[in-house]
Amino acid sequence: MGGTASPPPADAQRIIDALRRVVLGQEAATREVLVCLLARGHILLEGVPGTAKTLLVRTLALALDVRFVRIQFTPDLMPADITGITLLSGAREFTFRPGPVFADLVLADEINRAPAKTQAALLEAMQERTVTVDGTSHPLSATFTVFATQNPIEFEGTYPLPEAELDRFMVKVHVGYPTAEVEQGILTKYVEGFEADRTETYGVQPVTNAEGLEALRAAVDRVRVEPRITGYITSIVRGTREAASLTLGASPRAGVALFKAARAAALLEGRDYVIPDDVKLLAPAVLRHRVNVAPELELEGVTADQALKAILDRIEAPTA
Repeated sequence: MGGTASPPPADAQRIIDALRRVVLGQEAATREVLVCLLARGHILLEGVPGTAKTLLVRTLALALDVRFVRIQFTPDLMPADITGITLLSGAREFTFRPGPVFADLVLADEINRAPAKTQAALLEAMQERTVTVDGTSHPLSATFTVFATQNPIEFEGTYPLPEAELDRFMVKVHVGYPTAEVEQGILTKYVEGFEADRTETYGVQPVTNAEGLEALRAAVDRVRVEPRITGYITSIVRGTREAASLTLGASPRAGVALFKAARAAALLEGRDYVIPDDVKLLAPAVLRHRVNVAPELELEGVTADQALKAILDRIEAPTA
């Protein structure tokens, strides 16, 4: 086994560098987001307000030179407000007016504040990468990626995403509070003129474009995955179904997501093959929103991440 990724993912490294210059102290989150984007997945970002979730996606759009749209989800948001509507024009012809979902990077802010019907309209677009309005299908861009955010603390007036809908997200990324040192660094950036609501202050130049992103994704598709690695992924996913700590295990789609994410992670490391650590490091992000902790353990404060760590520790990783 050996070799390096071809072509070398210089653009991917420059995207990460651009993100980390603007979004301070969120190294794991920025890496997981880029891994998921390269693996053609959608991302659920969870964190309290003000922890740079919007900033992260906006910076990514600048680095990729693609169209970014933010949709604020509210209880009165209708499916047509997302997908678009068909209008009768003066010439008695029907014309389609595209909704905000027809962008490259779509930030669905506080997705759990909209009712199920509106959530479902977005999730159909995520799954099919097309939007059907009045019987006519309209394709979305190849770059189309949804970044949905939710607040882990506030549940008043929310409509939690059902398991079947959560399963559509490749990863759930935790965006936590920064350290004291990083927090002071954030204030220093503001002293120097940075403003989160003015993208011209970010100092981010486009690294690549939609075509460049597709080239990176094609390179991910060429990353080798040996049978021992697919066997390891299968063992982890099946382990979540057999664990007494979990009342809901991960679906086969979770195994596919972990497979794709591991390939993207290998590419970011400059390899053209996947190693067990690629799988192990990403397993929590890929699986945490697809499993349910047993109620009695949840009452004791056991989290999905803790239950998953116990499973990962129990399953022996393949050796070379």
